[in-house]
Amino acid sequence: MAARIQVLPADAKAGDILEVRLIIGHAMESGLRRDDVGARIQRNIINRVTCKYNGNEVFNAELGPGIAANPYLTFHTRATRSGELQFDWIDDSGERGSERVAVNLKA
Repeated sequence: MAARIQVLPADAKAGDILEVRLIIGHAMESGLRRDDVGARIQRNIINRVTCKYNGNEVFNAELGPGIAANPYLTFHTRATRSGELQFDWIDDSGERGSERVAVNLKA
């Protein structure tokens, strides 16, 4: 599961509000669809997403089957210092994903 992450504004300073955008590549099967022979396709959704900023949790979400494939999440956090955002998620099958992005604040 790959993810695309964008942190705006790119020229943020300490104290600014950051907008964080995350898209996770995942099929997100709800468990309600059927395959070509009528068998139910097993549910497999990302059920938990967290984000830590320099080790401190700043965002978490529990997702349900109503979320579309390749879920898009956005949230805001205050820029405190340069460092790293670490994203972690897990789906129903136990597969885990993780991505990191640097936060470089201007002086």
